[in-house]
Amino acid sequence: MMMNIYRSEKNPIIKPENIRPFLSNFEVIGVFNCGVTKFNDEILLLLRVAEKPIGGSSDEILIPLLNSKTGSISIKVFDKNDPSIDFSDPRFLRSTREGCYLTSISHLRIARSKNGIDFNIDIKPALFPEKEYEESGIEDPRITCIDEKYYISYSAVSNITGITACLASTYDFRTFKKHGIIFMPDNKNVVIFPEKIKSKYYALSRPASGEFFVNDIWISESSDLIYWGNHKRLMGTRKRYWDSLRVGGGAVPFKVDEGWLEIYHGASEDGRYCIGAVLLDYNEPWKVIARSKEPVIEPEIDYELNGFFGGVVFTCGVLYEKGVVKIYYGAADTAIAYAEVRLSDILEKMEYQAGL
Repeated sequence: MMMNIYRSEKNPIIKPENIRPFLSNFEVIGVFNCGVTKFNDEILLLLRVAEKPIGGSSDEILIPLLNSKTGSISIKVFDKNDPSIDFSDPRFLRSTREGCYLTSISHLRIARSKNGIDFNIDIKPALFPEKEYEESGIEDPRITCIDEKYYISYSAVSNITGITACLASTYDFRTFKKHGIIFMPDNKNVVIFPEKIKSKYYALSRPASGEFFVNDIWISESSDLIYWGNHKRLMGTRKRYWDSLRVGGGAVPFKVDEGWLEIYHGASEDGRYCIGAVLLDYNEPWKVIARSKEPVIEPEIDYELNGFFGGVVFTCGVLYEKGVVKIYYGAADTAIAYAEVRLSDILEKMEYQAGL
């Protein structure tokens, strides 16, 4: 039986044309993969905004890069006719001589709403690339509130250092403090649990093994949110399932009667990204109780199937209220959409033994 999903009739609720570019002579090509929280009677989204340079000839591709010494954005030019460069993925170019580069650069920007659907979007970034390890941008934020302080985990991308997981914090969503790298490369999809469990903080992450092509979810613990250890593999991909190629954390886990519910993402061999759920033990969150047999949300609608990178639904944030899971998700790496599903529907369609 199909999952009973309500998608907002206003979807996509935020599109690239709703965002004013921050950089001169750039255009916004995507706004997606947002963190979400409630703050001062408002719902806040922390948006990933991807911009790319305007201009260049039809035979050129322009790559934006942060100069961490000056704080300015420089442009690197590549020849589209160069046979040593792979342009098959619109998100990257891969050069046998110079490595991998993103075709856009991302920053994080705040959107504010009273009803959770209609948002006012800040003109300036909340967080912008600054460091060498943020050379190609900062991406995919998750927001965890602990004792009235908001912690933002995000991915930083650089041709020099790879993909690192970083942490920032704020009390008011006006001023922010960056705490630097908390997980070494290549690691991303870090989501921090919203409270201590037996005197420890816990976080999920997704380290990647280039040699063995392993993309599994791990769980780690910390006493201060900065230094993490006691790493354990939590769960991996599943052959012949919707999450057979890679899995990664999605939204911040939230408590239900049965344990911690984590809304995560998975991809299949054909590059199709879906959203699912995993139920973790309340006191020992490294133990998996149950897992979605089928996706909670899969790309089905035009704005999910077609875009900058089609066939993708990807969440970094949910709200859970009165038995309803409210999911904000990136659609086709282009726009932000909103959907609701009842918790009971998610739990009813999970596997409690087989396929974990």
